[in-house]
Amino acid sequence: QVQLVESGGGLVQPGGSLRLSCAASAIMFSIYDMGWYRQAPGLQRELVAAITKGGSRNYLDSVKGRFTISRDNAKKTVYLQMNSLKPEDTAVYYCKTNRGGIDYWGQGTQVTVSS
Repeated sequence: QVQLVESGGGLVQPGGSLRLSCAASAIMFSIYDMGWYRQAPGLQRELVAAITKGGSRNYLDSVKGRFTISRDNAKKTVYLQMNSLKPEDTAVYYCKTNRGGIDYWGQGTQVTVSS
């Protein structure tokens, strides 16, 4: 079993920054690929950023250059640093991993970008 707990969301003005954290309960955290997803009202959930166990990263085109995903294996935590936030970044953000073909999701954290 893997439990994921996100934190760090909130209300921020356009152009502002937030850092999301996702803490995992998994003992072998370092061997898991991790991803951040988001879902805005009425839209499908989409992959925002992912980081492999080896540290390779990929990003949704619309967040490239603004968001950075990172991981701290000692803390069993993955981060999403979000800069230059835009109103269209407003969504519930989730972290996800997969183990043995099963997807594990956190409960989500709300990010609202508004003036």
